Amino acid sequence: MFDTFFSDAVEYLPVLMQGVLTTIAITIAALLIATLLGLFWALLRVSGVAPLAHASRILTNLIRGVPIVVVLFYMYFVLPDFGISLSAFQAGALGLGIAYSSYMAEVFRAGIDAVDVGQYEAAQSLGMSRAKVLRRVIFPQAFKIALPPYGNNLVMMLKDSSQTAVITVVELSMQSKLISAATFKSATIFTLVALIYLAMSLPMMYGVGKLERRLGNRK
Repeated sequence: MFDTFFSDAVEYLPVLMQGVLTTIAITIAALLIATLLGLFWALLRVSGVAPLAHASRILTNLIRGVPIVVVLFYMYFVLPDFGISLSAFQAGALGLGIAYSSYMAEVFRAGIDAVDVGQYEAAQSLGMSRAKVLRRVIFPQAFKIALPPYGNNLVMMLKDSSQTAVITVVELSMQSKLISAATFKSATIFTLVALIYLAMSLPMMYGVGKLERRLGNRK
């Protein structure tokens, strides 16, 4: 049994790796979008301007309340009705990034709010502008606080990239389905896929944990 598994793994792994490259690429693209948008939403929440804070809260709640697959469908099938045509990869990265931006916004907002307000007041008393206080005092501390949930979202995003298969992105899970349908070796193929996802996720978890220890968040 194990001999058969390893021989099949050698045969199918190179094909699966093509899907791995797409999975990594779409995760990186979505992470950049989610991080930038999430930071933008978070800054609106802590801006002190009530209309902007309320708008950000409502928008992020709306995004968080819609399933990722629906966001992907909207990017790929609905936007063309408005004259915006995206490739499957572009729609997948944008949809996944927008969906996760609402979670990232909460991560960043919670990190910023966790910093003692006295530090902000002390920095302002020294004549520092609001932007400089955020950049030099608040953000470095908020980053340390937000790092663990940010890392968790990164791992979740890697796994949720599999949902882009519904709009024909040939990432790892889609590649595995195609191979399984052609070979009928589902046990071997999906065991390999599980191991590949673990091989991608565990180093990220380790890296985030190591960075946390270096920043002094935990022992």
